Amino acid sequence: MTSCSGPDEKRFRDRAQHLGITFDESLPVSKVWTEIAHAMVQHPVIIVCGETGSGKTTQLPKIALAAGRAVKGRSIAHTQPRRLAATSVARRVAQELGSVLGEPNAKVGYKIRFADRSRPGIPIKLMTDGMLLAEIQSDPGLEAYDTIILDEAHERSLNIDFLLGHLHGLLARRPGL
Repeated sequence: MTSCSGPDEKRFRDRAQHLGITFDESLPVSKVWTEIAHAMVQHPVIIVCGETGSGKTTQLPKIALAAGRAVKGRSIAHTQPRRLAATSVARRVAQELGSVLGEPNAKVGYKIRFADRSRPGIPIKLMTDGMLLAEIQSDPGLEAYDTIILDEAHERSLNIDFLLGHLHGLLARRPGL
């Protein structure tokens, strides 16, 4: 992992403080959050591996916010393979950010089949892999997002494979993604 110190680390910490983002230091991912933020800024694609319970799912969208993502009306898309996971992660991340799902100023929302508790430009949007695929039909460039987190990609499904292929092609056209 790339080290992060000096101006980048200060910028990330200042932004996190300004946005009211805190990290649970008991989680292994939280101990290296500035290094992950630095990697997000320096590279178009990163892979974060860690043990179950290390905080990847709940902390990565907050790290992306602290790294300066979800700006200019764009969101962080965070996919989960199942609807229950998408809704429960959305509730947990919203709670950690002191936000309430469904409110006009909410920082976190979700979109699953039969339920949409999000709005355009919401900073963090949890959804199923299938919902992101459906959005590609009307927005092939995924212009609504500046960051895509494919959680549980190692589970390998047709949805994940299609998303990975689409995103691979999209990176050439959208270097800021």
